[in-house]
Amino acid sequence: MHLTLSLQRAAQLTPARTATVFQGRLRTYGEMADRVARLAAGLRAQGMAPGDRVAMLSLNSDRYLEYFMGTWWGGGVVNPVNIRWSVPEMVYSLDDCDTRILIVDDHHLPLVDAIRAASRSVAVVIHAGEREAPAGMLSFEALIASSEPVEDAGRGGGDLASVMYTGGTTGFPKGVMQTHMNLWSSGMQRLAEAPPVRDAAVLHATPFFHVAGLGRAIVQWLAGESHAIIPSFDAADVLRAIRDDGVAEIQLVPTMIQATLAHPDFAITDFSRVRRLTYGASPISIALLEEVITRLPGVELSHSYGLTEACPSVSSNPPANHGEAGRRSGLYRSVGRGGPAVLVKIVDEAGNEVSRGTVGEIIVRGPNIMAGYWNKPEETAKALRNGWLHTGDGGYMDEQGYLFIVDRIKDMIVSGGENVYSAEVENVIARHPAVAACAVIGVPHDKWGEAVHAVVVVRAGMALGAEEVRRYCRKFIAGYKVPKTVEFREALPLSGAGKVLKRELRMGFL
Repeated sequence: MHLTLSLQRAAQLTPARTATVFQGRLRTYGEMADRVARLAAGLRAQGMAPGDRVAMLSLNSDRYLEYFMGTWWGGGVVNPVNIRWSVPEMVYSLDDCDTRILIVDDHHLPLVDAIRAASRSVAVVIHAGEREAPAGMLSFEALIASSEPVEDAGRGGGDLASVMYTGGTTGFPKGVMQTHMNLWSSGMQRLAEAPPVRDAAVLHATPFFHVAGLGRAIVQWLAGESHAIIPSFDAADVLRAIRDDGVAEIQLVPTMIQATLAHPDFAITDFSRVRRLTYGASPISIALLEEVITRLPGVELSHSYGLTEACPSVSSNPPANHGEAGRRSGLYRSVGRGGPAVLVKIVDEAGNEVSRGTVGEIIVRGPNIMAGYWNKPEETAKALRNGWLHTGDGGYMDEQGYLFIVDRIKDMIVSGGENVYSAEVENVIARHPAVAACAVIGVPHDKWGEAVHAVVVVRAGMALGAEEVRRYCRKFIAGYKVPKTVEFREALPLSGAGKVLKRELRMGFL
């Protein structure tokens, strides 16, 4: 199956339906298909051969979606660049997989000279923005206007579709190789479990360089529905889009949800059209989840669990588990069951499956699992063993097959021989009324090996001390889980996808 088939189908069946809404600019599926076919021709004219990588360094936009489809239509492979990286990190991701063509928006033009000077692979830079194309760059719009549409290259199945670089938490970033089948099957599984809201738009607030953003875009293409896009997450923009852009479904990570609920415009925004809020990408605290359920009573909640190597979907917890029955049973804390074509197991360090209710590593297999890491056979062999993806996530499965995440294996704290799962401690701290956000890490300790350390952001206008945090925790969790130390900050460091960067929190203790 090739990913461009969804665009061809939408252009054939509903050419007048709105495909994208971005900053007041609407384009239909008929228009999008024409622009994509022309962009594919333009990229080929610039030397893109089948299987060649094309990168984009940009905030979210309608052109970003055209870049995805245009590259695939022309037979190429997308390499979306993480906008939060430094120039050396960006250059590594470009050169590692020999990316010759780079598309860049207005916002990132100041980085182009440094990228060109450092990169050994980038030969062509295309400007995709609202301004005039700078000297030495091609114009995205001119390339489309001057090119005649070409036929779809028809690459699909096991052909490479994307090289998506991970965050580089250890060493250099790894290029996750995602095939057309990987991405297509993941999208189809999501559609099977959560059919889209018809004749309405989904709001893209998560970045397209992240697998959650790309995966959501593919789902919406497969459904032939509309994409409402904001350049990057901003709570005010989310609320404006809900008011103005016909948004019926939203995908946010927990930090984004928290910021949206706290925004002054939340109280004056009409959510009557919004049917579903999907959350994922990082754990959500029970306190925040309960706040969402209380403040958005008419909105379905759906939780998706996945990772870049699963392209991205592993499991989905449906709206039914977020109602009263799900709250009574505790299923609303689950990440659901494995998707229709996904097998999930919990294993010990030796790779043996553990009994239900026992914590171990989550491993996954299915047609959505990556082909491997670009040019990293040893890393690939560690992650893919006997057809199973070893996720590095710790969790357990109940008797009904529901999956519960407890922590990243590497984030588990071993204090005095006892395992402490940071997510459990974070859930307790987050319930304190004065806490706006928190993260828990393990830090070196002479006596215990590791000690539990909490980093807390206090709500505006409120006060909180370390001993009060510790006293509060003692009410709910065992003494060895209570933070030995508490640190207060104005904000937590976040990745471009809204995840807390625990590696940055640990740096002061190395």
